[in-house]
Amino acid sequence: MKVRPDLLDEKSPKGIEVVQLTTDKGIPSSHLYMEAQIFTMDSKHLLLHQAATAHGGSRGDPKHQYFRCDIEDNCSLHPITEELGAWAPSVSPDGKYVYYFVEETKLGGGKLTLKRVNLDGTNRRTIMVLDSTIPDTKFRACQFYGLSTISSDGKRLAISCFLGDGKMDPPPYGLLIFDMEKATVALVIHGPTWCNMHSQYCRSTDPEESHDVLIQENHDCVVTPKGKVTTLCAGKGADIHLIRDDGTSFHTMPWGRDGVERCQGHQCWRGRTTWGITSTGTRTEAGHEAQLIEGKAIPDRGHIGLRTPGAIRNDLTREFPKPHFSHFATDIAGKRLITDSAPFDKGGRIFLADLGEPGKDPLTNFRYLLNPKSSCEKIAHIHPFLSPNGSMGFFNSDESGILQAYMIRGLDQA
Repeated sequence: MKVRPDLLDEKSPKGIEVVQLTTDKGIPSSHLYMEAQIFTMDSKHLLLHQAATAHGGSRGDPKHQYFRCDIEDNCSLHPITEELGAWAPSVSPDGKYVYYFVEETKLGGGKLTLKRVNLDGTNRRTIMVLDSTIPDTKFRACQFYGLSTISSDGKRLAISCFLGDGKMDPPPYGLLIFDMEKATVALVIHGPTWCNMHSQYCRSTDPEESHDVLIQENHDCVVTPKGKVTTLCAGKGADIHLIRDDGTSFHTMPWGRDGVERCQGHQCWRGRTTWGITSTGTRTEAGHEAQLIEGKAIPDRGHIGLRTPGAIRNDLTREFPKPHFSHFATDIAGKRLITDSAPFDKGGRIFLADLGEPGKDPLTNFRYLLNPKSSCEKIAHIHPFLSPNGSMGFFNSDESGILQAYMIRGLDQA
């Protein structure tokens, strides 16, 4: 690690510190992603993604690997995966294990292996192998999404994938649910509009709510029969849904799809609550804005987003002048939010803010933290997020010429 006081400026709060977590100049890039469940709940350990960018990495690169970062040990890094093709890890909610995949699939063949290893790197074992069609379907899965998501009870793991055979046009994508106790897998939803699902398990510990998964649907996407996305979203844009992990209870989040407000495609749960937050792109009389809107899932009425009857929404950034936010995340209590903000052509900005009563209050007490000096190009998104206890922030930047991962300490004093 390397302390970076030069990334703070006169507007940064006193008492915070920036640490560069990855410094190896021989690695083309390293990255942290704000949706990934890579933290232990005691906020002492997290996973770092080496030889990776904002949207994944080359699974065939021998340097592509995941490391455990021990924050209380000077942010020391320790290999947690060892296989070529290691992919999409999730830390178990109790902090004991890391679940991950070894991705060796190809169009129409190959295999996917689900593994588990202790957080200290011991007792590595295989849970199951998927090397044929998905049970009760005609599909073979490949091209797996770079993130998995784990249920709050640690029993189920979700990941999305490509289901095409190279001939189907348009080809389908789907969401797989792995039951770690039974060593089984099920396809719970599929179709041609699920090419960028961003699946996220609700982190509520309620036995029923813990089965809900937030998923993104990219309407009017265009994908080649072999899985190359040529148009991610068109028309009225994406909408965000909720589905139970047995494939039932299809709901909609009341965002976008009205021809004015468009979902950017970044959303998260508000801590352990059943409230979600999304970033939008909206044309107003004052020009283009990008607000953060929270909402609750309601029964779908035909993919009409914010116009869905019974919509419950709250504009969190309504008191921020000319909001232009993009990526964000909350602490596990749902009380604090960190976000990046324009101007992105000048390195971007990172803010910390406080959340009030869900569904009612706007974000308050915005604190500018720093300019990460990122190019903010596609492979170098800032993607800030918080440790579960909210005392630390994390972000990415290529300010050094190489995409690296950074930590902000002292946010409990900010």
